[in-house]
Amino acid sequence: MVWKNALEDYKLYLKLERGLSRNSIVNYARDVEKLILFLKTNDCTESPLTITKSTIQQFVYEIAKVVNPRSQARIISGLKSFFFYLVFEDYRPDNPLELIESPKIGRKLPDTLSEKEINTLIEAIDLSKPEGERNRAILETLYGCGLRVSELVNLKISDLYFNEDFIKVTGKGDKQRFVPISNINKKYINIYKKEIRNHLKIQKGFEDTLFLNRRGKQLTRAMIFTIIKQLAEKVSLQKTISPHTFRHSFATHLLENGADLRAIQQMLGHESITTTEIYMHVDRSHLADVMQKYHPRN
Repeated sequence: MVWKNALEDYKLYLKLERGLSRNSIVNYARDVEKLILFLKTNDCTESPLTITKSTIQQFVYEIAKVVNPRSQARIISGLKSFFFYLVFEDYRPDNPLELIESPKIGRKLPDTLSEKEINTLIEAIDLSKPEGERNRAILETLYGCGLRVSELVNLKISDLYFNEDFIKVTGKGDKQRFVPISNINKKYINIYKKEIRNHLKIQKGFEDTLFLNRRGKQLTRAMIFTIIKQLAEKVSLQKTISPHTFRHSFATHLLENGADLRAIQQMLGHESITTTEIYMHVDRSHLADVMQKYHPRN
């Protein structure tokens, strides 16, 4: 078995067996491609079935020189998954990464914005330009519904259940969930739909896509990053932010205001409550109030 064929089979397994999204599959494949490049650069002829632990260790040693511990841990995890697949399919008897440890890294707390900072960013949008109403609706939806950027760009008009105050979101692995949407969020989406989107020449295949570029096609993830980066520069925000920052802020503000962690988990589409629990570490200032309010000894 050659590396190219093994990688293609692995990508098919991730799609069909594990139901991963296209972006997740690309990331997993990239980890394997880094190993393939290392082998090629060093004239190593080991195949996916014959590569040894010592060769993997040498690769890990080399990447540790050029990437940070978090990225190194991500690559090791991706390779473990790849070789687990080969073992699972009986292509090889062992996983050469089984005893290779990832670097110890602290849990990274997500960056968040205050309500004031979010309002400042939204108020900085130039509404005199056609894309202004769209961008306001985008930021309101990222923050108001806690969406991932991939979920936002793939949002359909047919996913909007405004009469029921919900939107249908397709998340990782094509798993769907319903997320509540506020009246103010609905208001800005409706303004964008009626005043801007209705006047676009929409390209075939994008008739149901909610957020479009000026050519009538679906926005890219990169475009959402650019919109947010430019707004942050405009207001001289001293934080490095991304679309995900609005998702983190959504969860953090809900938790700080007393929302149930299980409810936040459902709205974010986290498979495990452990993932959601990271928001417990962002701001513990409200915990004393909870103790005072709910503990019987108080």
